[in-house]
Amino acid sequence: MNEKLLRVGTTYIPVNNVARAAEWYELKLGAETNYLDQNKAIINLATQSFFLVKSDTDQSANFTDVDGNECFSLTFEVNGIHALEGLHQEFLKQDVRVGEIEDRGHSGNNFVFYDLDGNKFDVWSELSPEFKEKYQIT
Repeated sequence: MNEKLLRVGTTYIPVNNVARAAEWYELKLGAETNYLDQNKAIINLATQSFFLVKSDTDQSANFTDVDGNECFSLTFEVNGIHALEGLHQEFLKQDVRVGEIEDRGHSGNNFVFYDLDGNKFDVWSELSPEFKEKYQIT
């Protein structure tokens, strides 16, 4: 494959309270905060950099599809169904807003979760083959 873009370096997520959001991402998702000021936080999560950017209260990374469904713009991957089920249970215990584990008709299963500001994310039970190979995960 002759790709011109090699990887996603940063994802920007709108939040209302930067410090509170950074703390939530640390406590609930295991992120590491590298920078924090009143308008943004830079966190490392899932081998990527995320900017939590102070925004208006009605902003989120979500969008609505043609059928009127609220959609997420980002899917995280875990290594297998047991990891997915374990993370789902952990989020429930931590009072993270989560959806049910779903079979969406493709390999693996998924569930959605929301951060403090209503940003919707997806979790999939299948790691990409390239990621497994690069990090030697079986």
